Amino acid sequence: MSQQVQKELEVDQYTLGLVGPDQEWAGTVADGGTIRTHTPPACWGPMITPEFRGGHEVTRPIRVENAEPGDALVVRIKDVEVTSVATSTGSMAEREGAFGDDPFVDHVCPECGTEWPDSVVEGTGEDAIRCAECGANASSFGFEFGYTVAFDEDRSVGLTVGSDGADDLANRAHEAMALPENSRQHPILLYKPDGIPGTLGHLRPFIGNIGTTPSRELPDSHNAGDFGQFLIGADHDWGLPDEDALADRTDGHMDSNDVRPGATLICPVKIDGAGLYVGDLHANQGDGELSLHTTDVSGRTELEVEVIKGLDIDGPLLLPNESDLPDIARPYTDAEREAGDTLADEYSVDEVHDAAPIQIIGSGATINDATDNAFERAGTLFGMTEGEVRARCTFSGGVEIARLPGVVQLSMLAPTDLLEQCGLEEAVRNHYGL
Repeated sequence: MSQQVQKELEVDQYTLGLVGPDQEWAGTVADGGTIRTHTPPACWGPMITPEFRGGHEVTRPIRVENAEPGDALVVRIKDVEVTSVATSTGSMAEREGAFGDDPFVDHVCPECGTEWPDSVVEGTGEDAIRCAECGANASSFGFEFGYTVAFDEDRSVGLTVGSDGADDLANRAHEAMALPENSRQHPILLYKPDGIPGTLGHLRPFIGNIGTTPSRELPDSHNAGDFGQFLIGADHDWGLPDEDALADRTDGHMDSNDVRPGATLICPVKIDGAGLYVGDLHANQGDGELSLHTTDVSGRTELEVEVIKGLDIDGPLLLPNESDLPDIARPYTDAEREAGDTLADEYSVDEVHDAAPIQIIGSGATINDATDNAFERAGTLFGMTEGEVRARCTFSGGVEIARLPGVVQLSMLAPTDLLEQCGLEEAVRNHYGL
């Protein structure tokens, strides 16, 4: 389909929880152009809205000029602005009878059996989401332990509120969540959980689900190697036959709290036009997202995109802010280079190799599987054995947990000659000002 190429593209249309080649395009942005999005919360809102086919509400895919399968898409995150004034979150409890194989995907009314039923809101609380057909509680989820957080004006801190505050926010849930006009989710503030009141938290917004379109249609929350496990052998329309079929994913659902303003993400291109999508903004999150959910919010992003031709990668690469890198994986200082040269002279080492930071995203059923996936991706990218990858990442890198049960960030100070060979040197040097 021919679309006008825009230097700057505004996106405010969303899917019903799916990503894939058949989704309607949001528009086409120029190679080197700017994208601005306004996205609704992901996770809890879509999770309690039975019309959704996945656990998030992300933008329609964005076509990027010049992007073809076998290329990579550089996404520079310029800004993330939280527009919600509050949210509710916590650990989840599944509601028996309200789904088939997967409570995030194949919703069904537990009373009348309607699949993905239209729903209406009646009052507040965990029984507020009702099947439009028969009136039964049609949501697949409640809270095992939940809490409600109100944000200060600058979105620098959040405070958990008690029952009075949660009730007030529930009664103005759409306004407080700042749901965009085209959003189709019910706001999670309706559930009004009130655990751990009076707890103050630091806010640091980031994007939890951002990536390119996979080559097969997947629920947006399952576009990763851990959540994607639930698709293997499932009976619904997005069930996969085996682990090999999950290789079509692009790992957009990372939940890495380092995917924030100042970071650069490099994504695989698996369909013509790349199909960049954005969603699942979080106000904050500790490493690992230990409750499986965090402070989902509406918000605005500003992104710059650029195509790297012929950089055929299997999964995302991340260039975090330097302050977010492990100390051992940060760029060398001048003093460190001088000390290295002195040691080279002393021990007859011909050359001190230049190196620069890069993170390889890995995902899998468990943290160990995700780390093995990152080792494999790094080895393929740089032409290294697994032993060399492990050695370099032990001596000048490390592994961090983005999300339990299985998304990791594998840090490495990668030799710049290898970065040059695979077409990454310019992007890495520009990002870190080397």
